[in-house]
Amino acid sequence: MRVLRMAFDVVVPVAVALLCAFAVLGTSRYAGVVTVLTALAALVSGAALWWRRRHPVPVTAVALAGGLAVQLVAPMTVFPLAALVAVGSLAATRPPRLSLPALVLLLGLVSLNFRTTTAEDARFVLAVAVVVWALGEAVRNRRVAVAQAAERAVAEEQARIARELHDVIAHGVSVIVVQAAAADDVFDRAPDRARESLRSIEATGRATLDELRKLLAGPDGRPGLDRLADLVGPLRAAGLLVDVRCERPPLPPGVDESAYRIVQEALTNTLRHARASRAEVLVRDDGGVLELEVRDDGRGGAPVGPGRGIAGMRERAALLGGTVEAGPVPGGGFRVRARLPLAVTA
Repeated sequence: MRVLRMAFDVVVPVAVALLCAFAVLGTSRYAGVVTVLTALAALVSGAALWWRRRHPVPVTAVALAGGLAVQLVAPMTVFPLAALVAVGSLAATRPPRLSLPALVLLLGLVSLNFRTTTAEDARFVLAVAVVVWALGEAVRNRRVAVAQAAERAVAEEQARIARELHDVIAHGVSVIVVQAAAADDVFDRAPDRARESLRSIEATGRATLDELRKLLAGPDGRPGLDRLADLVGPLRAAGLLVDVRCERPPLPPGVDESAYRIVQEALTNTLRHARASRAEVLVRDDGGVLELEVRDDGRGGAPVGPGRGIAGMRERAALLGGTVEAGPVPGGGFRVRARLPLAVTA
């Protein structure tokens, strides 16, 4: 899948650039330098599509400018393909307040050819431009919907756990406090009764811990790295290409669940904030330490908004004696890197 997508990203710019350049050379109304410069503009606007996923706004501007030059010098019966592809990519990654003006400019650009086309051809060209924009907008909406659904699921799970944790811990601690006070009252006078209270404290503590384990496991069992495929499936359906490389050693349950949650939160941030097209997940055993790395090719800035995603990941890691580093990386993109010790003291 990744190879096919990379091949597609290469083929599209090359094909569009060559097609537009040859069209200029074959239909130009001018000769000499003007035609050569226009052909170069067509090549540049097509080649710029290589960066359409990471930098859709400037790529769209370049494609529209190149398309204008082509339309003025070599009016053709086809629309500017580079601008068409760029507007579709822009709609897939940016809200309508940015993509709709680009669509209007594209329609104006296309209309320059109307004097050389029939009314039916003109309507067809306009319809194609609108359909391409609509498809891109549909992809963006799908991605937003998946991100929102993931956030709602996390919020609902956190609320459920918070309510039940309160009940379980309040009950267990209350019983332990009462039993400890009773043991202290009779410690000198009746050591047998004190030892009985201490044994009861131990039993209550174990029962509370067991109930907490069942609670945190949730209705579907404790999530772990073996469920990464279920995690990345919806993200891929939303248009985010996720490449997973997992060298998973045997893990303690607490480490396994925390590792899953850290990867889940990092990918959710990528989908919601990074405007990325690709993410990589690496899981490996680094000499007794589980190393997790989630890296994307997005805009590289820290997530904005009221969420506590990164702080929550750091808290999870700290409870296990581990660390989380998060921030932009040179060359673009954002990376979350966690290190969790495999030998965890209960």
